[in-house]
Amino acid sequence: MQIFGLDIGGSGIKGAPVDLDKGDLTQERHKVFTPHPATPDGVADGVKQVVDHFGWTGPVGLTFPGVVTGGSTIRTAANVDKSWIDTDARALFSERLGGLPVTVVNDADAAGVAEMNFGAGKDRKGTVILLTFGTGIGSAVFVDGALVPNTELGHLELHGHDAEKKASSKAREDEELTWEHWAHRVQKYLAHVEMLFSPELFIIGGGVSRKAQKFLPHIEGIKAEIVPAQLQNNAGIVGAAMRAVEG
Repeated sequence: MQIFGLDIGGSGIKGAPVDLDKGDLTQERHKVFTPHPATPDGVADGVKQVVDHFGWTGPVGLTFPGVVTGGSTIRTAANVDKSWIDTDARALFSERLGGLPVTVVNDADAAGVAEMNFGAGKDRKGTVILLTFGTGIGSAVFVDGALVPNTELGHLELHGHDAEKKASSKAREDEELTWEHWAHRVQKYLAHVEMLFSPELFIIGGGVSRKAQKFLPHIEGIKAEIVPAQLQNNAGIVGAAMRAVEG
């Protein structure tokens, strides 16, 4: 069974059809840049470009980088335009896509669902936390495989700052940090999250998961197991498609 998955991020909008039996993309994903400012209309135009690239005419699952309640209403917008707050995202995207059925889910939650079903979290019990490091830090918390939605742990305060302002992949790039220096910041963040939740497993996702060997060896003192996401940066696309089937 194929469903279209689409991942909206602070820097890019990417999507592809997904084989839900294998948890993998059936075609090479297509990406467009997220507009700045990332207003609802601008992002919706980008979503339409990606979907139209494939000539897709069926259900579409989309991620959003913020809290999504009731499967549609946007409650936070840390890395996109503030005009998203209280927007009915499902209605907006469905209208822009000519009435296609649309499902909207928090981006890290989608990535987590994919990793728990097809990747590094498969068959893992206890508390598992996926963290995506990109423009911000997204989080997905699972207890015995069940998702606790919209946790947004990237906004925990760490040394007087939003954690993602210091430990995101964007912070590493903006401040031109070495991988080792950045790893020490990530270590402090993981220690804080571990103190609060005592997980058995951290899964590190986002684009940096492809370069795990550059920073994971520098992270010390964390009791939980730490592994890179197996679906890497496609996890959000796969999870969005999975959620579209669930409705």
